[in-house]
Amino acid sequence: MHIKQERKCIACRGNHQQNEMIRIAKFNNQIFLDKSSSGNGRGAYICKNKNCINLAIKKQALNRAFKTNVDKEIYIQLGEYE
Repeated sequence: MHIKQERKCIACRGNHQQNEMIRIAKFNNQIFLDKSSSGNGRGAYICKNKNCINLAIKKQALNRAFKTNVDKEIYIQLGEYE
C-alpha cells in the first residue's frame, strides 16, 4: 500500500500532495531550490501556483521557515519558477 505524502504550503498554509509542490531546502547553511524534491536537509514547501509563490515572496515566508535571512537570489529564483 502506497501512502501519499502531504506537505503544508508555507504561503497559503494548505495541505497538498508533496509532488504538487516546490521544495526549498537548507543543508549545511546553504539554501536552494530542490528540483528533485529528495535532497538532504530541512525542507520548506510552496504550492506550484503563482498566487502562493507571490505570497511567499511578499511575506518572505522562507525567512520564517528557516529562521534565518534568506538571500534575495533565492526569492528571485522562486519568482522565476515554471
